[in-house]
Amino acid sequence: MIKMSEEAEDSDSPNSNDSEDEIIKEEVELHYHVYITLFAFIFYISWVFSGIIFFYYVLQFFLPNVLETPDFLSLFIELKPLLSLLSMPFVLIGCYLLHLSFLALATRLLWKITEKISPSKEGIIPRNIRSKAANYYHIRSFILKYGKNSFAKGVFPWLSNWFFNFLGASKIGTGTTFEESIVNDKFLEIGENCYFGVNSALGTHVVEGIFGNISYFKVKVGNNVTAAATNLVGPGSEIHDNSYLLPWASAVKHSLIKGNNFYWGMPLRKIFRRKIMGYLDVSQKDLERNENIEGYKDKKLLKKLKAEELNDNKPEDDKEQLIAELPEDKIDINSLTDEDLAIDFTTSSAISRVNIKFLAIYLPIFFLSGFLVAIFWYWYFLDENWIPIIAFLPLAIFGSIYFFTLACLIFSKLFLILINLLHKPKEGVFKAEIKNTDFEFWMIRTELRKLSFWLFRNSPFTWTDVLAFKLLGINMDTSSHLNDTWCDGEFIKFGRKNLIGQATVIMSSMIVGKYLLIRSVILDDYVMVGAQTTIVPGTIIGKETMVGAASTTTVNQILEPGWIYTGIPVLKFKPNKYALSRREILMKRDVDEEKKFEIEHEVNIDEDKKELIKTKEINQDNKKVEEM
Repeated sequence: MIKMSEEAEDSDSPNSNDSEDEIIKEEVELHYHVYITLFAFIFYISWVFSGIIFFYYVLQFFLPNVLETPDFLSLFIELKPLLSLLSMPFVLIGCYLLHLSFLALATRLLWKITEKISPSKEGIIPRNIRSKAANYYHIRSFILKYGKNSFAKGVFPWLSNWFFNFLGASKIGTGTTFEESIVNDKFLEIGENCYFGVNSALGTHVVEGIFGNISYFKVKVGNNVTAAATNLVGPGSEIHDNSYLLPWASAVKHSLIKGNNFYWGMPLRKIFRRKIMGYLDVSQKDLERNENIEGYKDKKLLKKLKAEELNDNKPEDDKEQLIAELPEDKIDINSLTDEDLAIDFTTSSAISRVNIKFLAIYLPIFFLSGFLVAIFWYWYFLDENWIPIIAFLPLAIFGSIYFFTLACLIFSKLFLILINLLHKPKEGVFKAEIKNTDFEFWMIRTELRKLSFWLFRNSPFTWTDVLAFKLLGINMDTSSHLNDTWCDGEFIKFGRKNLIGQATVIMSSMIVGKYLLIRSVILDDYVMVGAQTTIVPGTIIGKETMVGAASTTTVNQILEPGWIYTGIPVLKFKPNKYALSRREILMKRDVDEEKKFEIEHEVNIDEDKKELIKTKEINQDNKKVEEM
């Protein structure tokens, strides 16, 4: 017994050679039958009641009074047919909302059961050992996905906050808005009047390796916080009030952001007002012309900027000296006062308060488009021969989907023309709050376009979204491709043969703090943008220029033609000359000897095209050795 205990003691010691071999590695078991059963339960409950009501309405009212009416004119002159026809859009929307309500109820029921069996707790969840905590963590993540997609990618995405609050998965304050993103669903505590731009991710969990751990900690966000786009925040992080994250400003795990300032970088860091002016490309004229711009109360700085503007005719030496005298960003943190850091922003809390306006626009679009589809089905069922009706039914259903989608696009275009006549879109810097007409009309234009973009992206042929982009305000042709790209709907111009990578964000408008910035974006011919890249307002990308993956531009940045750019923010990397490089020479590296070798290899191209390949002379040995 003593010997066994000594062996056990040796095996547990940190110096034991066998300690690594004794680490338990149990594969995570995914209980597919449980997942399928849970999904079937949620799916069935969400549709059964709304489906019964809808079919009852169709069979009892719409079919006899509209589809079976003997005279087409009676639809408009008789009371019952007219009411049945006019009520169809309201019944559709009502049944859709009823479907979402029962979806939330079913998901909440399952969520509460899992929380009772194994409550969600902050901490580290091992993945090398099977446990109830890990099992129910995965189950909760699964049952949340269908509801999240139905709400966030549905017709009324602003109901997502209610869904998460109703489940108890997160606590989201009033006035907070989430744009499209892949996370932002559970273990969040968000304050009021916050805005999170496209692809901004508040990650409450990180999986550290196949047999590693799950870091599962709450992300806490205060009031009046904005994240422009593509922001990443790690588990356990706290973002306090009045924090403003510029694009790609990202925080690692357990970061503390004290607020009342702007943050940028990866990992993010605090920057001051003068840099913000440079980032937004705001000049002295902008400050004087836009009375709504607050927060830049440094009178000394404004006075010197004004002097610089008035002395444009002075010699260059005098200008450089004047600029050199401007206050630098070398600021003693300990000497800052509350007034220095008080940006006095209220953010874009108005976004959630204009939803009724969007509904007012959606209703006539749905009604007119649905009316055309109803006429199509009325005509389709006129034939008393049921053989062709049944034979062509799948084609008719497929056609009606696109018929409705195209009708929504056309009517959205007509409403967009009307809205633009009432208030012409323009570039500039505007206050992001209610009663600012530029901001309100921008929101209406954006939401109006989202309807058609959403319908086309969820249609059988998703690549047809180029029709919606082109018709609703983007200058582009069918030679360019947006691969699962989020793109604004105005002030954007594409050249020919542009290729945009997945999860890329192209913004001609951006909310920074309480400001709405709108600037044109131009992509010249043969531009390639890598995946997960952010193109911010004012960017101009020259011909045959490539932007690397996971990069971001800055406001009004000009990328020269024929270059490769990469980084956050993007910088010149090297000329885009791959078509001129030697393709018959490959570079092999000997890691141990720290040498690299050039070897000749045949170019993979058709025989009749080989004469078009331009190559340079190589040395006789076809090898070259050089020190790395």
